Amino acid sequence: MTSSSPVHGPDGGGGRDRDGERLPRPPAFAFPAQTWKEIAYLLANLPVGIVCFILTLVWLAVGMGLSVTVVGLPLLALGLRFSRLLGRLERNRARSLLSVRIEEPSPLPYRPDSGVLSRLWTSLRDPVGWRATLYALIRLPWSVVTFALTLTSLFVAWPVLPWIARGLTHVDRAMVRGLLFPSDELERRIA
Repeated sequence: MTSSSPVHGPDGGGGRDRDGERLPRPPAFAFPAQTWKEIAYLLANLPVGIVCFILTLVWLAVGMGLSVTVVGLPLLALGLRFSRLLGRLERNRARSLLSVRIEEPSPLPYRPDSGVLSRLWTSLRDPVGWRATLYALIRLPWSVVTFALTLTSLFVAWPVLPWIARGLTHVDRAMVRGLLFPSDELERRIA
């Protein structure tokens, strides 16, 4: 008996063994890598959406409730800075899993000689922070929908899952571009 070691073709499969018999392709995932990234993004939407919604709602409610006191406005300004951080994390997640090309917004325009009230007012007028806050608040209902549809499709509608995932992530891409994309012109108009 002769031992036959497989000789694969240039694409990694479909080659022939030493006796000339055709080898089957090696096993592979049914969907391309980008589809799996989109599915992972959609399934992670719910936990990320819940955490962002709760944290945003807490600082917003407490800051608004205390805005008549000395503590409220600085708490709102700190919350907007926190929303900027959440927006940065969401932009990074969209970049890595959805392949969205998105830049970071400009930093807050603090002047070195500005006082505490000037910095507070600059933070409260931050359009990037307010848009990230809005993104975190509207994200939760959409996250519930995307998680439910993706998880159900993963088990029930497997053949059409790539099209469902692509359609749902198109909405996510639009939300990221609309609310988290830097807009210097919009920032100037708001200021």
